[in-house]
Amino acid sequence: MTAIGILGTGRVGTNLAGRLSAAGHHITLGHRSPQDAATRTTGLAPVPRIAFADHRTTAGTADIVINATPGDSSLDRLTALRTELAGKILIDVSNATRDAADGLPADLCHPGSSLAEKLQAALPDTHVVKTLNTMLFTVMTAPESLTTPPTAYLSGDDENAKKTVAGLLGDLGWQPEQVEDLGDITTARATEAMILVVPHVLRRHGFKPFAVSLAR
Repeated sequence: MTAIGILGTGRVGTNLAGRLSAAGHHITLGHRSPQDAATRTTGLAPVPRIAFADHRTTAGTADIVINATPGDSSLDRLTALRTELAGKILIDVSNATRDAADGLPADLCHPGSSLAEKLQAALPDTHVVKTLNTMLFTVMTAPESLTTPPTAYLSGDDENAKKTVAGLLGDLGWQPEQVEDLGDITTARATEAMILVVPHVLRRHGFKPFAVSLAR
């Protein structure tokens, strides 16, 4: 049982919170206005292991922190929490993009690099692990919902941190053979670039569950 803080109370954050809480973890959902967040996510409120707090409290009291904030502003938000995140695992599931007129991703905010690399450089005392950013948010907690087994990629410099994250992926329903460790944090630029295919898929097929996966 782990104390997990999730920064961001949108669809991604609340989806992860519900599944991880059901797996037995203590969850704190972090929001700039936790009272408003608790009201908006009333479907989660009856679950005893889910609490609400501001970002600083969420990061400071958790053993593991998940970044589910909008990727284009994540770097500034999390750099401000450098002290609270020191010595902890930071799981980054966000994509840093500039949106097109229809609101779908158009360009990368960090071409030639990645949000995960920028976070690791800004937070040298934190173990950043990139994962779950190559799929519709519903697949993050229900990989079995796809006909073809999906892939969850891992990128990070710390091997023990990646092993811990792989364990959490198991709690979300991912089988070991579905988890692909790509290597150090620089490999995150590859998976973050995969987001560029997503808007084309969504425009043609709508918001149906999908993942950008490795076929063997």
